[in-house]
Amino acid sequence: MPDKIRKIHKIESIRSLQPRATETQSIKKRVAAYARVSTDSEEQSGSYAAQVEFYTRYITDNPDWEFVSVYADEGMSGTNTRKREGFNRMVADAMDGKIDLILTKSISRFARNTVDTLTTVRKLKEKGIEVYFEKENIRTLDAKGEVMITIMSSLAQEESRSISENVRWGKRRSMEEGKFSLCYKHFLGYEKGEDGLPKIVEREARVIREIYQRFLDGKNASEIAAFLTNQGIPTPKGKAKWSPATVMGILQNEKYKGDALLQKTYTPDFLTKKQKKNHGEVAQYYIKNSHPAIIAPDTFDLVQQEIQRRRPNRRKLYKSSIFATKVVCEDCGGFYGRKVWHSNSEKYRKQVWRCNHKYEAANDTICKTPNLTEEEMKAAFVRAVNLYLAEKPKHIARLEQLIPILSDTKKLEQQAEASKSRHETLLDNLRAFMAENTRIIQDQATYNQKYAEMEAECIAAEKATKLFKHQVLEQLARKEQAYRSLLLLKRLHSSPVYFKEELWNGLVDTVTVTRKKQLIFHFRDKTELTVELPEKAEEPEE
Repeated sequence: MPDKIRKIHKIESIRSLQPRATETQSIKKRVAAYARVSTDSEEQSGSYAAQVEFYTRYITDNPDWEFVSVYADEGMSGTNTRKREGFNRMVADAMDGKIDLILTKSISRFARNTVDTLTTVRKLKEKGIEVYFEKENIRTLDAKGEVMITIMSSLAQEESRSISENVRWGKRRSMEEGKFSLCYKHFLGYEKGEDGLPKIVEREARVIREIYQRFLDGKNASEIAAFLTNQGIPTPKGKAKWSPATVMGILQNEKYKGDALLQKTYTPDFLTKKQKKNHGEVAQYYIKNSHPAIIAPDTFDLVQQEIQRRRPNRRKLYKSSIFATKVVCEDCGGFYGRKVWHSNSEKYRKQVWRCNHKYEAANDTICKTPNLTEEEMKAAFVRAVNLYLAEKPKHIARLEQLIPILSDTKKLEQQAEASKSRHETLLDNLRAFMAENTRIIQDQATYNQKYAEMEAECIAAEKATKLFKHQVLEQLARKEQAYRSLLLLKRLHSSPVYFKEELWNGLVDTVTVTRKKQLIFHFRDKTELTVELPEKAEEPEE
């Protein structure tokens, strides 16, 4: 019975908008309706469908009204109208003279933002277009309409603020308890398990492992993206074409090693709902071993180390050669980079590699190391790696001895912990010193000098802590590289007679170019092999 009463009330309240029997109209009133629900849940979906069905039937059943449309937005927030396509289309049609009356359930369905509500209503009112809010029984063309709308929409906005703050509080409490969720629809490699935690989807996990392996094999993000696109593998959002940025996002996401960094972004304004990257404005939470890992932690850390190694020139992360950040100038210690000679001539155009700092004004001693072609570097590597593989058992033994040594980071970790503890103590002392200055009058010149000294100590201790942590990561990365080099060596059955990217990336740390036109190859087991370059006539720089 109560449901029937509510339905009758709804019909009666809207019926008041119909022309009375005594009124005469030569032209039908063009009527539209607006319906919205703010989430995609099943319950809300039912409400959405019911609104659309009710208004469609009600308007079309009225002989004095001409049905225009039911404009609707499903799963959209009401706090801002900018992203609501149905709403914006409705307003545009009304302003174009296609609508005379708009029916909507309530002010909160129309918008929870006072400014948006009043702006839209006033814009429509200027064109003689009426909006009827059923729940509040407000007609915007009435004299009292705008006063009532201002009051009611302000209440709706405050309700939205309260809901937003409650949701934010709930999320932070969940984070503090180590609970988190993923947008599984757009997250490759995991689905929601029965326990509510991420569960590995093996067919997708293979794609993630392929991305990490190819990056460690020397491929850049652009090459990996092109490979995935050509293989017909859909992106996390289901698109056909991969972008380098998507690949880099996967390579740097800690969730693939089984950890979770929470609150990477935050929403400063509940009205705009625009997210910002969190640079410490709000608390972050890091949960270790929160769910099953797709990528081994050592492999993940090695990838982060490799990203940092390539980062001096950002292009190396996205578009680069396998020789980038591996070929080093003996004179200045800088990397070799690819240059183009005779770039305006198709006939004489040529790519060479030379020290990136060779002709810098700040370089006191201009580098005398030679220019190289890729063909020369490949030929020199083939000679070096054949010499190296001739003594394969010796290098396997050296790697097997080296890996346990590199695995032991206990001393560095103790130094990092001691430095961290000292930093925290110095910070506590600095805070106490600052607090004392607020209670006791001191000579401010003396205070400022002492403060600067204490602050400098804090900064130095913080830098030392970061350095020790970096050294731990660097050593573990070298261990992982040595381990991969060992596996590669064990797989090889004979010396290669041609260049392979897998061998270049898997066996060699760096190559030093000397003034004597030599290439010194530094292998992962600490072996060094020198190859003489053939004499050639030096071409002039362009």
